[in-house]
Amino acid sequence: MAYSFKHLIAVAALSLTAVVAQAAVDPALLKPLAGEDPEARVEAVSRLAALASDDARKVLQALQDDALYATPDGAVLVVDGEQAWDPATGMALAMPEGVDGIVVNNRLRSAVEGALSGMALLSPSLEKRHAAALALQARSLDPGQLQLVRTAFARERDPGVKAILQSVIAGADLHSPDPALRKAALAELAESGSATLRPQLQAMLEKNGDGTHAEPDAGVRAAAAAALGAIERRAGQAEFVGKLFYGLSLGSVLLLAALGLAITFGLMGIINMAHGELLMIGAYTTYLVQSLFRAYLPDALDWYLAAALPSAFVVTFVVGMLLERSVIRWLYGRPLETLLATWGISLMLMQLVRTIFGAQNVEVANPSWMTGGVTVLGSLVLSYNRIVIIAFAVLVVGAVWLILNKTRLGLFVRAVMQNRRMADCVGVPTGRIDMMTFGLGCGIAGLGGVALSQLGNVGPDLGQAYIVDSFMVVVLGGVGQLAGTVVGAFGLGEVNKFLEPLAGAVMAKICILVFIIIFIQRRPQGLFALKGRSVE
Repeated sequence: MAYSFKHLIAVAALSLTAVVAQAAVDPALLKPLAGEDPEARVEAVSRLAALASDDARKVLQALQDDALYATPDGAVLVVDGEQAWDPATGMALAMPEGVDGIVVNNRLRSAVEGALSGMALLSPSLEKRHAAALALQARSLDPGQLQLVRTAFARERDPGVKAILQSVIAGADLHSPDPALRKAALAELAESGSATLRPQLQAMLEKNGDGTHAEPDAGVRAAAAAALGAIERRAGQAEFVGKLFYGLSLGSVLLLAALGLAITFGLMGIINMAHGELLMIGAYTTYLVQSLFRAYLPDALDWYLAAALPSAFVVTFVVGMLLERSVIRWLYGRPLETLLATWGISLMLMQLVRTIFGAQNVEVANPSWMTGGVTVLGSLVLSYNRIVIIAFAVLVVGAVWLILNKTRLGLFVRAVMQNRRMADCVGVPTGRIDMMTFGLGCGIAGLGGVALSQLGNVGPDLGQAYIVDSFMVVVLGGVGQLAGTVVGAFGLGEVNKFLEPLAGAVMAKICILVFIIIFIQRRPQGLFALKGRSVE
């Protein structure tokens, strides 16, 4: 039994020694740092970075902070105050006599900074690894970092970071003297479609001043041309998908802005020039809810939108009913007076907001789960906030369709819209339905304001940028037609985004306006046939 106990102690001691030895840094890697050879010192930094260990990182950090010292016999120590740490053994020890600080010149400091940034590629944080990969991609890779990048590439599991590292490695291999390695790097670039090295590939296909090719190997030049063509095709696909996505995003914003107007103008025939200010009220309601969450529920700040959506709807719904009961109800059948009255109301609402919140814009921050985006086709980033708004617009359209077609209120709204007098004769409270319908349209505008607050700052003039576009969407789609509003909004959004690169933002809007004027001249009822109270 005693022999077994001694045997166990010996095994444990050997195991502990092995662990310590494994954790320590080889003294042969550390010794050049204390020497005078600048090339050997830079190479030692690269070899330490390639270890990708915590001890190696600690040594490099000490070198950067001027906390690395050398003993008279050439050993290297990390010094912190009166304490020292020996990276060769991994043990702490008292400060020995005769230690001298290791001098770091600019070249060595630059190598250390590059090594430490490269070692961030092995961080457990995905955000840090992604930032480090992007930093490497933005500058020329030091040859000494290549092994570290290869190590990080082999360990990486995130597809986005792995693709960036693959591009970095391929870019470094393009400078290899081996033509086979350059061709392999070009094949990887052609497969990945990364456009970051496009200028380098173009340079490989150019000729020098004496007429010789910059890339001497014909096979490598052919591979570079093929890779450049693949990158161009991938970039064209990304550009098309980007325009399609941002057209859908703009169409969703226009749809949310115009959907309430499709009810108040399309179904009720009211030219509501204050519709944009209802969008603004919804956005400011979102700002107030966010401020309350910051003050009283900071731990739940990411979920303030769950309270902002119903709050914005209720506030604008109530404002809409008050407007209908106090002003609009006296102006039915008098479109010019309605236009002037609602325009005056819009000015009053803007001035009221300026008085309460000031003339400066206020910031409404995205929740953390709406921050960032997803990368597709190598370089195209689809932002989460726009993806959420597209989905939200679809949900709002579905909810409005259900209300108008599957509820008692929707039945009464359609009855009043088709034949107001007959609906009144069979007992439909037309006055109350008018109030509820106008309030519903205003409430939907409030929801649109919540969406707009997630795309930019909120200010008193927010709604003015969308009122004209909202009327264009409703008129183009067909007054009173929900499907026409959806088609018109997404159609205008896509056309606008595809025209902007060709004609510019201002000219694109002018072209769209001219097209709508010509279209309405040819087809006054819009894309869908006009049905409603205005027909009478």
